[in-house]
Amino acid sequence: MTSEEKQRLAATACRVRMGVIEATHGAKAGHPGGSLSAADVFTYLYFKEMNIDPAEPRADGRDRFVLSKGHTAPGLYAALANRGFFPVDDLPTLRHIDSYLQGHPNMHTVPGVDMSTGSLGQGISVAMGMAEGAKLQGRDFRVYTLLGDGEIQEGQVWEALMFGAHYKLDNLCVIIDNNNLQIDGKVSDVMSPYPIVDKLRAFGYQVQEIDGHDFDQMEAAFDAARATKGKPSAIVMKTIKGKGVSYMENQVGWHGKAPNDEEYRIAMDELRAQLAEVEAN
Repeated sequence: MTSEEKQRLAATACRVRMGVIEATHGAKAGHPGGSLSAADVFTYLYFKEMNIDPAEPRADGRDRFVLSKGHTAPGLYAALANRGFFPVDDLPTLRHIDSYLQGHPNMHTVPGVDMSTGSLGQGISVAMGMAEGAKLQGRDFRVYTLLGDGEIQEGQVWEALMFGAHYKLDNLCVIIDNNNLQIDGKVSDVMSPYPIVDKLRAFGYQVQEIDGHDFDQMEAAFDAARATKGKPSAIVMKTIKGKGVSYMENQVGWHGKAPNDEEYRIAMDELRAQLAEVEAN
């Protein structure tokens, strides 16, 4: 990856994070913590990895993305808006009664959303069905799904993972946002899913563990996933919940709480400063 491309991705990730803050502040509700930890992978997927076109959000041959951890819709919406699927200025209408941007992704109202999600554990099953359907129909699009590490405490996730390995869904990439925090505390304390990598390998996946805030590592991981044949791939991304906003980082209280006016100002000032630094280098 060139330094210019990395700079563009880093600047876009800052804008995605700003969109998360704008959306949750405007809603006075929502889930900023996990949206911010996943902002870099949202950016990489929508600005480099996936075959998509904002002008044709339902194009038949597009790659599909399923946000299995649907409560982090603010992060997905911010990526979609910055990619051109709908206006960035609409982000603060999140969760408003007359807004098309509901608290969880709705494929019927939001351009670019491939599946309505929210009930944890179910999105990955839909992604499996999409990937198997593509195989049966001889189509070559890829399917990506993002899960939270708290979400993988759900038994349905492991049934779906078993399905993917059994049917050799090498057109599927499972991504886990491993920030080790969920609504009730540390994932390792609430119901430990560790060792995640070993379990995924035992289920028959080609697995990589990377820094989920490093675009070079993302590029290598997604390239390897696309090159893998005969088995599905999984990428475990070690991330920081609340990444980019100092007072939110690694703070479980920001799992599902919106910033007030003063917190909004501080967060936006920090993110604008990060953006200016990225663009200056």
